[in-house]
Amino acid sequence: MNIKLVPLAAAIVLFGACNNGSSKDSVEKADSANAAKSDSSTTGMNDTSRMNKPMITADQDTQDFLVKAANGGMGEVNMATMAKSNTKDTAVVNFADLMIKDHGAANEKVKALAAERNVTLPATTGDDMKDKKDDLSKKMGHDFDKAYVDAMVKDHKDDIDMFKKYSKDVKDPAVKTFIDNTLPTLEYHLSRIEHIKKGMK
Repeated sequence: MNIKLVPLAAAIVLFGACNNGSSKDSVEKADSANAAKSDSSTTGMNDTSRMNKPMITADQDTQDFLVKAANGGMGEVNMATMAKSNTKDTAVVNFADLMIKDHGAANEKVKALAAERNVTLPATTGDDMKDKKDDLSKKMGHDFDKAYVDAMVKDHKDDIDMFKKYSKDVKDPAVKTFIDNTLPTLEYHLSRIEHIKKGMK
């Protein structure tokens, strides 16, 4: 039995990203799947025969953006859902509702763009978003409200920076349009949550 376990252990070390992907980080798993598709791009056109319309080829920047946007969007909705169950602050509840509505709609658009381009998205949030949610789950009352608001301020600043970067880098017209159309919404979210933060004691 031990002899059989040696090569198995070696395989786990060599292919850790794949074998641990479901429990470790779904974002890394999605990135690996997309990299494999890019490496075998010659078969990509044959894969489009499954559909009645040609698949759009996604470059590296487009793939990276869609994966990051999906991860961040899912994380925002998950934390907003938690906020609705944990806060009694009306302003926080209203903001959480806004997150579920706006980021939920954006998530659906990201999924559609990814499907058209044969881009694999993370099935669940990556470790970064899971850690944020876990940290929030340990807090209650005013401490929870403050931590959630602080997280939303930071996340939206990061989101805006990321969207602005990819607005310059992404060449795909439809994805760039999505980015540019979504940026004002993110900036509005940031102004709303910063206003809420100023009103907290």
